[in-house]
Amino acid sequence: MADTYVLVHGAWHTGAELEPVARELRAAGHTVLCPTLAGNRPDDDRARIGLADAVTSLVDFVEAEDLKQVRLVGHSYGGMVISGAAARLLPRLARMVYVNAFVPLPGECLNDIVPPHYKGLFDAVAADNGNAVMLPFEIWRDAFINDADLELAQAAYAKLNPHPYGTFTEPIALEHPLAALTVGKSYLNCVLDTALPASLPWHPRLSERLGLFRYVECVGSHEAWFTQPVALAGAIIEAGRD
Repeated sequence: MADTYVLVHGAWHTGAELEPVARELRAAGHTVLCPTLAGNRPDDDRARIGLADAVTSLVDFVEAEDLKQVRLVGHSYGGMVISGAAARLLPRLARMVYVNAFVPLPGECLNDIVPPHYKGLFDAVAADNGNAVMLPFEIWRDAFINDADLELAQAAYAKLNPHPYGTFTEPIALEHPLAALTVGKSYLNCVLDTALPASLPWHPRLSERLGLFRYVECVGSHEAWFTQPVALAGAIIEAGRD
């Protein structure tokens, strides 16, 4: 059965970095779109853009394309964005899929969910870079793409772009916890992901906030989009079915 997927990228990425996985999904017969959110487009003002802007850009995209029965797939920071968009897109949604993604409670911002050492790093980098943040390669290489060889890690890092820090510090606008959302939800966990420490894991710390959800595992690191596109596409199909 052909389904419609909207893949929502994480921080520092654009939709283009999700295309290797999108191609695998399309080869399986599905319709797949990979928008780039407000804040990660070339001419965006990273000093001013916040989470609400990114959420609205996703809502506007889905509505402009007049998509229905959508599997909305959010990776990492993209979990904040799909969470904020869900209530506004509810009649158009078939399922929400979180791929090693943040699952906020009402009023939380992304910085409330990350370890304190990340917040300290982000604060310092943003202060020196017009309220935009980037991860140093050394951190990204070992914590985010630990299953890649050096050549792939360097090539992937070169595709990243500065990210608007306001999307990390602005609290999400949710009227109710996501567990109350009347749409199917899945959590896809790439089991080699060490971007968050084991004491503050993606699953079950964040996944259980979804209430009733389907759990799917996949090989690969936080950046399995680069390193394991075939396996990740298969896991997304499993997470998104029915």
